[in-house]
Amino acid sequence: MTPDTHPGTEATSAGNDAGVLAEVRIDASSSVPPYEQLRLQILDGVNDGSLAVGTRLPPVRTLAGHLGLAVNTVAKAYRELEQAQVVTTRSRAGTVVAAGGDSGRSRVAAAAAAYARSVRANGVSEDEAVSFLRAALH
Repeated sequence: MTPDTHPGTEATSAGNDAGVLAEVRIDASSSVPPYEQLRLQILDGVNDGSLAVGTRLPPVRTLAGHLGLAVNTVAKAYRELEQAQVVTTRSRAGTVVAAGGDSGRSRVAAAAAAYARSVRANGVSEDEAVSFLRAALH
């Protein structure tokens, strides 16, 4: 869940009090804005399963303090993740990983269903269809 940092660059860690996001690193010398670094690391955690559905993320102020970021920077990352339906924010429950996950996964699932319909409609065998897919992925 952490990006590679380059030798000699300063990276800021979320620290132990940030709980589930303790491994987050912000590279101050990166050309990628801090909110985007945070957003991508949370998304990676959701996609790789290290942040399971229902996992509560640290409050914005807590995480901002641990990362040395402005509250608005963390809020922007959370807001974008919420818009993508990766997390949901409820006043008392805080921000949690949503069941919907990354909308990209939903698009891939829809594309797979469309591919399966095309395979059936064109009389292609399952083995051949999988071969086409493997070839396309490499």
